[in-house]
Amino acid sequence: MKEKYADIIIDINNKNVDRSFSYALPEEIKKDITIGMRVKVPFGKGNRTREGYVIGFSDEIKIDENKIKPIIEITDKYPIFSPDMITLAKWMSKKYYTTLSASLQCIMPKITKDKTIKYVYLTDAEKEIEECLKKVTLQSQVILYLKKNKRATINEIKTALGITISPIKTLEKKGIVRIGEKEVRREVIDTEKYEKTKPFIPTDEQKNAIEKISSSLGKKDSRPILVRGVTGSGKTEIYLRIIEETINRGEQAIMLVPEISLTPQTVERFTGRFGKNVSFTHSKMTDEERFDQWKKAREGEISIMIGPRSAIFTPFNKLGVIIIDEEHENSYKSDTTPKYSARETAIKLKEITGCQVVLGSATPSIESYYNAEIGNYELITLENRVNMSFPKVYVTDMRQELANGNRSIFSKPLFDAIEENLKNGKQTILFLNRRGHSTFVSCRKCGYVMTCEDCNVSYTYHLHSNKLVCHYCSKTVDNPDKCPQCGLPYIKYFGVGTQKVEEAAKKYFPTARILRMDLDTTGKKHSHENILNEFKKGNADILIGTQMIAKGLDFPNVTLVGVVAADLTLNIGDFRCGEVSFQLLTQVSGRAGRANDEGKVFIQSYQPEHYSIELAAKNDYVSFYKKEIEIRRIQMYPPFSHIFFVMFSGENEKFLIDSLNMLMDIFKTYNARTNFDLLGPAPAVISKIKKQYRWKVIVKGIEEERVRNFVLYCMDRLREKVDLSSVTVNMTLDPTFIQ
Repeated sequence: MKEKYADIIIDINNKNVDRSFSYALPEEIKKDITIGMRVKVPFGKGNRTREGYVIGFSDEIKIDENKIKPIIEITDKYPIFSPDMITLAKWMSKKYYTTLSASLQCIMPKITKDKTIKYVYLTDAEKEIEECLKKVTLQSQVILYLKKNKRATINEIKTALGITISPIKTLEKKGIVRIGEKEVRREVIDTEKYEKTKPFIPTDEQKNAIEKISSSLGKKDSRPILVRGVTGSGKTEIYLRIIEETINRGEQAIMLVPEISLTPQTVERFTGRFGKNVSFTHSKMTDEERFDQWKKAREGEISIMIGPRSAIFTPFNKLGVIIIDEEHENSYKSDTTPKYSARETAIKLKEITGCQVVLGSATPSIESYYNAEIGNYELITLENRVNMSFPKVYVTDMRQELANGNRSIFSKPLFDAIEENLKNGKQTILFLNRRGHSTFVSCRKCGYVMTCEDCNVSYTYHLHSNKLVCHYCSKTVDNPDKCPQCGLPYIKYFGVGTQKVEEAAKKYFPTARILRMDLDTTGKKHSHENILNEFKKGNADILIGTQMIAKGLDFPNVTLVGVVAADLTLNIGDFRCGEVSFQLLTQVSGRAGRANDEGKVFIQSYQPEHYSIELAAKNDYVSFYKKEIEIRRIQMYPPFSHIFFVMFSGENEKFLIDSLNMLMDIFKTYNARTNFDLLGPAPAVISKIKKQYRWKVIVKGIEEERVRNFVLYCMDRLREKVDLSSVTVNMTLDPTFIQ
């Protein structure tokens, strides 16, 4: 290497040092160092040793070369970042307003020690070996064992012969055996237990999709592809075929799935088709297991990586396709810095690497379908199920159930259907589409929901104050005793959990075998997998759960799905409530009748006339989209604007409110032309966590970069006036939900 200096990003997440620093290249490391490596360098006045990342090399510098410090050492034998990943990190730091160091740390795996096993081999010292075999000793037993097995681990020899390590060490000193270390990858899949599968014969719709996507592979000018396929239309088989085509082209594939969809069924389908060519990563793995899968990808031992959003950073050197299943899922957006969107990151990787991006969903996000509508994405539609049979969906008006004297969780139609299913030996899923902790106030008689007229979102009920608060503009009203619409005293806050549903199910169906799947029952490793296996094997009649059972599950014996309280997501105090409700209801309805038996779905609601419920019952995504996009256009919500969310949290609530009011004054000063809508301050949906109060403001604007620059500039002006060291500042552009 002829260059004299390395450009290094210091591993400090502070915008004051968010730039590259020049370091001298000692001659002894020039032959080994490359872009993307981790190094140790002296930093600051005290020359404290810090970790850094090499992002480039240069011959010239603008400062006195006598002041340049040398690199201390290279940390790893290989680069951690490829040039493409460094390019991606630079984009992330600007897009998600964080430091380049934080972006690189996000991309980088947690480095752990390699797992090694010590093996024992016979050397070619034939004379010494023969001399040792004339004597019946423990050493001769070791030699005979190795002659038979060629090589063995120390533990294998000790266990087989019932000896200590002493004779092995003695043989090593004599030069008769050699002890060597071999690096071993931690396996996360037992490929032997999965039966090899072959592709299905595709339907006409599947065949058309496969041909269209295949023809776009390798074309840098191709558009990302959105596949809208109804539940049960065979999207997974399309993904499998595209991945197979990608591998045949000598390229690699990343398959993103929501964490909750990383079920044994997903593992079985992909491992059965691709064997050792595929690996998985997810949050339940150890750091060591995840690091080994990262190394497998970097060193070309696998060609397919499947996992949640972090799998987007898999270090493949010839990436051919990124597939994002259930692309509408909110888990694809990180809630920690940098707050990256896996979908946006995939589109950027397409620009950097030339790979294709395929987005798939039965219920695409409004933003993605809008991109398809205006021509940014290519749209492929699958309207039919593979088995050509859709479940029958019934919507039950819970207001009428109340009028008939039924105060239980289950409507009479759902109760009767569960009884019939139990009698017929069929399985039932009871779904509670609960999200978060927010509660709303509604009338059980007429279905009226208390809503902020200014923001078109439902008020959230605050128990401690008995007040209703809008979490967009902070408007506060009294909790009424009677319904403002019908005048009857049936208005109260709505809240129900999976445990309450389980208790009711056990009470009304005492002979039923019941499983519950929620955060409380899936905390331990493999608990998620174990519950689903029990249900798949027929060891339970009823499965009760939240979003984690809404998608990706395929149980042939499930013929009944009951949505216990469809209103929960309709009133989460967020402009996306209609979209979330439609998606969840459509997804969970798709769990019924996936085999030969007819499926039935019962949706219970106090607002059965709401468009998201009516259209989910009809499985009519296009009509829902047309209705929803028009509401977004009128209200100027995304995709017609961008929302910048700023939340302050800390122990001193008054200081938080005063600081945010000062920030609002700064916003107003620099918003003289009223380019931006300003909302707040308002308490967060969860207004206090672990003694930390949480308050927020919201800025809405049309152009993303202008909104971002405006907020960041005003935040800098606030920091000049106020010491925010006691405040945790959380900033998100276009959050999945307003927290």
